[in-house]
Amino acid sequence: MAKLKPSRKEQSAREKRGNGQNLDRVLPDRPPHRTTPQESGDELALKASALLQTAQAEEALPVALKALKQLKKEYKGLRPNALPTLILLAEIHLELGNADEAREYFFQASQLDPHGLIPESQGGGVEKFLWLAQLSEEGGKDSVAWFEKALTILRKGISSTSEPDLKAQMCKKLAAALCSVIEIYMTDLSWESDAEARCESLITEAILIAPESPETLQTLANVRISQERIEEAKKALADSMALWMALPASSEAVPDFPTRISLARLLMEVDMEKDAMEVLERLIEEDDTSVEAWYLGGWCAYLTAERSKATQKSATNGVDISSAKSLEYEASLRLSREWLRNSLR
Repeated sequence: MAKLKPSRKEQSAREKRGNGQNLDRVLPDRPPHRTTPQESGDELALKASALLQTAQAEEALPVALKALKQLKKEYKGLRPNALPTLILLAEIHLELGNADEAREYFFQASQLDPHGLIPESQGGGVEKFLWLAQLSEEGGKDSVAWFEKALTILRKGISSTSEPDLKAQMCKKLAAALCSVIEIYMTDLSWESDAEARCESLITEAILIAPESPETLQTLANVRISQERIEEAKKALADSMALWMALPASSEAVPDFPTRISLARLLMEVDMEKDAMEVLERLIEEDDTSVEAWYLGGWCAYLTAERSKATQKSATNGVDISSAKSLEYEASLRLSREWLRNSLR
């Protein structure tokens, strides 16, 4: 009897079996599956730090969180080894504008290094206390308490180190922290009975520590203005400006933008409008989008115009010459309008 032709279904099944057998004969054995070794917490933290340094804070956050979780697993809890990662997470949140989260991580770091004895290279030191003072929700006495911790650490560090560069760096931080406490006593805690005495004591220490710091001299001027010792304030402001006005904007000796904005305000407060305008013109050269700088320049030019008018009125035995075509007066008014218009852009 003739052999029947297989159906399409049977033929397809045979082909599949045949193909499978052929593949088994041709292909080599597959190697066993290899798992990628898990990255350590420190390795993950390095990756997160690299991302933050390249302005990728959002990408750095999940990596840093994973690093902290891994470190807790490796050391069976939150240990001082995690300090650099806690500081890193705080810095990432600062970059993202999350003050509450940043404060929480700085606080956790302060619990692991309550006296700032662990070196800064290992995530310890004074920085977390300075940040906690600035980020305090309560402000006032709570901020001062955090600053006091930082001041104690810095004073001990200065007295115990013999390395010139490190001592200079700590002196600068100490003077800045002292000035920050002064600002609190001149604002939030100005009602305290010993506020003026505290300010005087703190500014004396700051001047001794950093006599050539523009910020320290500027704070001294602010204290003297509050005491109505205007001539001393003017001298302090002039000395402060002399330290950096001739330097390029890129110099580290030049105070930061907000500090120079405050300087312009103080200069106007003691009738040093010409100096204030020089400071503001330089700020606009650096950042012509600053509304505050443009506004202050407009106000400064207006004060200059009013001073010119008052001077001329005095020179003419009290005759009001507000309608006179005083070139200086009119020029200052035009300049004022120009700066104020720019502040509205």
